[in-house]
Amino acid sequence: MTGKIAEPLKLPCGAELKNRLAKAAMTEGLGDAMNRATPALETLYRRWAEGGAGLLLTGNVQVDRRYMERPGNVAIDGPQSNEAMEALKRYAAAGTAGGNHLWMQISHAGRQTPALVNPHPVGPSDKGLDMPGGQFGKPRALREEEIWDTIARFAHTARVAQDAGFTGVQIHAAHGYLLSEFLSPDVNTRTDDWGGSLENRARMLLEVVRAVRMAVGEYFPIAVKLNSADFQRGGFTHEESLKVAAWLNEESVDLLEISGGTYEQPRMVGADDMTLQPDRAEKRRESTIAREAYFLDYAKDIHKTVNMPLMVTGGFRSAEGMNAALASGEVDVIGLGRPLCVDADVPRKLLSGEMRETPAFEKTLRIGPWILGPHSPISLIKALNGWGQQGWFCLQLIRMGQGLDPDTEMGVFSAFRNYQRNEERTANKLRRAT
Repeated sequence: MTGKIAEPLKLPCGAELKNRLAKAAMTEGLGDAMNRATPALETLYRRWAEGGAGLLLTGNVQVDRRYMERPGNVAIDGPQSNEAMEALKRYAAAGTAGGNHLWMQISHAGRQTPALVNPHPVGPSDKGLDMPGGQFGKPRALREEEIWDTIARFAHTARVAQDAGFTGVQIHAAHGYLLSEFLSPDVNTRTDDWGGSLENRARMLLEVVRAVRMAVGEYFPIAVKLNSADFQRGGFTHEESLKVAAWLNEESVDLLEISGGTYEQPRMVGADDMTLQPDRAEKRRESTIAREAYFLDYAKDIHKTVNMPLMVTGGFRSAEGMNAALASGEVDVIGLGRPLCVDADVPRKLLSGEMRETPAFEKTLRIGPWILGPHSPISLIKALNGWGQQGWFCLQLIRMGQGLDPDTEMGVFSAFRNYQRNEERTANKLRRAT
């Protein structure tokens, strides 16, 4: 076993991770037409569980089937049928086969619900996404009773996860989904008790954390995923994020994962501005560039003010770099995402010393400069590049769920095309089932 990454970590609730490597949450799109867990998810997560990581985080599991991140999400929307519950139990059993933790990431897509799922999404206010292609409808503002209903849905989903055998939950408050939208002054323009001041904008997240803790008890791990910044002018800032993290430190949170960006500014996947107005992006200062690549600046800042364990995902490639980050004491868990889309055994290989550096396939996905001519539709190219990269990795997960190996020769254009076709087929099945 190699260095700090092999050390166990005891969480505030008393649970213990067997090592410091985590599979970060990545959208799988492998739910069935009723958004239930499937054998494909069992196959995929058993493969990851046997890959050696101490913690696996699922992709988005939605608390409201009307507002999902994509058509193939798993959703826990109301009481579960015996069939749905048994499917979740099999999913949990497969995902803990390696003696590891499996935490369900629970989320609400908010205004980032694709039009394929629902052309009439909801958000804190009626401000829509500034993105090309008509992929997202204009949202309406949630009424206060709907806000409280959504909070209750997070608690219900967490309790179902616990009953099914998942060993923890992660509350998704990053990447521009609903809880992240409430935090952003650019998106949340409410004038009631849920908008305006940072205290009001953070209220929904804090109420969700409290409701989830009440639902699952004091010994069940609860994590939160929080943006270090939205990287967008007028959005949720680094300074505000530090304050929210301090408030979360006063709640019963066992692990805080640090991320950043939204669909408009997808820095969490290393992509550039995706909006129709590039000048809305935050000016890229040196510290900002460091955060968007690794989010380590934020970890250093937050470590000074909180005592809960911290997880950072993105940019880690070498075992040496991971061990150095852990040795600094400013990071407690290393999140791995895209490398596990091409090799499920990366954690085991890093822990044994068989691998010193994780595989990187980003270079496969770059669109050649010959496309970016003087008459190119730049917004379309940005969308193709961004969604093509996302699609490439999503299609690898689908292959792995089918028991196949990743196809690393797949090109970005075919990935974009096949990913869109897959989403349309899944959306059609969802509509027929509904």
